[in-house]
Amino acid sequence: MAKIKFLTDSAADIPQKYVEQYGIQVIPFPIALEGREVLDGVDYTREEFYSVLSNAKQIPTHAQLNTFQFEEAYAAAWQEGYDAIIYTCINFKGSNTGNNAIQAKDLFFQEHPEAEGKFEIYVLDSKAYTYAYGYAVVEAAKRAQAEDISAAQAVEQIQDWLDHVKILFTLYDLKFARKSGRVSAAAAIMGGAMGIRPIMSFPNGDSKVLAKPRGDKNVIPAMMKMMQEDMEPGSPYLVIHASLPEHNEEISKACLETLGYPPAEEFLIGGVISINAGPSVVGVIYRTK
Repeated sequence: MAKIKFLTDSAADIPQKYVEQYGIQVIPFPIALEGREVLDGVDYTREEFYSVLSNAKQIPTHAQLNTFQFEEAYAAAWQEGYDAIIYTCINFKGSNTGNNAIQAKDLFFQEHPEAEGKFEIYVLDSKAYTYAYGYAVVEAAKRAQAEDISAAQAVEQIQDWLDHVKILFTLYDLKFARKSGRVSAAAAIMGGAMGIRPIMSFPNGDSKVLAKPRGDKNVIPAMMKMMQEDMEPGSPYLVIHASLPEHNEEISKACLETLGYPPAEEFLIGGVISINAGPSVVGVIYRTK
C-alpha cells in the first residue's frame, strides 16, 4: 500500500476536523496584521479573524510560502517513510507560492539524491481558492485511507475535480476586493453607491465578474440560476459562508430549494481568503458539466 502525504496551504480552508482525521498537512500563510505577524488559521479562529479584519485600521496582507518551508515538508515526508507527497496549491496566478514549491522540489532532490526513483513529489496548481481545492485534497486523502491507491491515482482524482470545479461568490462589501485588485476602485465605488453585488468566479485562475445584480434580494437568486445552468446534475456542491449569518442562512436555504439535496459541506472562509475578498461573502462551489 502506497504511503502518501497530502499537503496543502491554509488558503484551502480545510475544516480542522478533516486535517486531523485524514492526516493532511497544512502550511499556514503568514499574515501581516498591524505591525505583527500572525499565522492563518493558527492564531485566530475564522470567526475571530472576521472581527479583527473588520476593525483593522489597515487591511492586513499575507506573504507567499517560501522554498525553505516546502523543502522542510518534503524532507520530513521522506524521512518518515512516505512514498510520495502531493501538494495541492493556491492558484499560481494569485501567489508565487506554487513556483516556490516547484523550486523546492528541485532543491530537495539535489540534497537527497538517494530519494530519486523512490520518492515522488507532485505540485498541483489548483487555479482556484478556498475549499474549491481543499475539498479535492480531503476526498483524495479519505480515499487513500480507505483503499490501496497509488499516488498517481490520487493525483488523477484531485486533478479531475480541479479541472471541473467552479466557484461563484458575491461580495456584500467591496472595499476588500478593491484593495486586492479583484474589483477596480472605480467599479467598487460605483457598485457600492448603486447597490450592485457582483457575482465573481475564477475561470482558469483569472478573477472575473460574471454578473452584476443590483440589490441584496436579487443576488442569490441570480447565483442559483447560474449554478443550475452549468452544474453537473446530482454532483456534490459546497456552500461558502463568512461573517453574515442572515446571508449564510439565505444561500443555504436557496441551494436546498434549487437543487433538492443538501451540500456536501458548508464551511467558513479563512484569513487569506477574507483578506482578499472581505468577510462579507457568500458563495457556492460545484462541479461543472
